[in-house]
Amino acid sequence: MSKLLLFFVLTWLTGSPIVALIVLLVVFYVLERRYIGLTPSILKPLKRSRRLAKLRQELRLNPHHTSIKLDVARIMIERKQYGEAKELLEQVAAVMDDSADVRAELGICELKLGSLEAGERLVLEALEMNARVKYGEPYLRLAEAWAERDAGKAISYLQSFASIQSSSCEAYYRLGQLYTRLGQKEEARKAYRETVELYRGLPKYKRRFERKWALLARLK
Repeated sequence: MSKLLLFFVLTWLTGSPIVALIVLLVVFYVLERRYIGLTPSILKPLKRSRRLAKLRQELRLNPHHTSIKLDVARIMIERKQYGEAKELLEQVAAVMDDSADVRAELGICELKLGSLEAGERLVLEALEMNARVKYGEPYLRLAEAWAERDAGKAISYLQSFASIQSSSCEAYYRLGQLYTRLGQKEEARKAYRETVELYRGLPKYKRRFERKWALLARLK
C-alpha cells in the first residue's frame, strides 16, 4: 500500500507515471544495494574498466613492471577473464615466487579454467606458505571447483574455510548447498539455520556484507 501511495505521489510530482516508475525503481535499487546486495553494481564495472585502461597504458610504457601486471591480472580475475589473468600471473610468479597471494591467485585461475588438479596443487602450496592467505578465500574456491566432481572434498574445504572465517555466512550457506546436492537434507537444513543464526549474532557493520547469504538461507 505504501509503495502504491508513493507511486501516486511521484506521478503527481513528476506529471508522468513512466518517470515516477523510473524514480521508484532507482530508489529501490539504491536501497537494495545499500542494505541487501543481491543485485549487481552498475558503477563498479565502469570504475574497473577505467582503472584497467589506465593500467594497460602504464604497462605499455613499462612492460616489465611486475606490480602493474599483478594489478591487471587481479582485474582480469574480477572480470572472469581467467586465461589472460593466468598468463600475467605466471610472469609475476617468476619474479615473486615466494608470494602466497600470487600462487593462490594462479591456482584459482587454473581451477576456473578447469585444471582442477593443477589449481588444487597451487592453492594448497599457497596455503602451506600462509595458512590464512587471502583470509581463507582459496578454500572457498577449491570447494566451488570440486563441488560437481567430489562433493565430499568440497565439504572438507568449506569446513576449512569456515574455521578461518568463523563469521562467514557464505561458508555455511554453501555448505548447505553441498549437503543438498548429496541428499543430506537434515544436514543442509542445519547449515541454513546456522547461516541465519550466525547472521543474527554479527555486529551491525558486518551484517551488510553477510545479509545476502542470510536472506538466501531463509528462502530454503
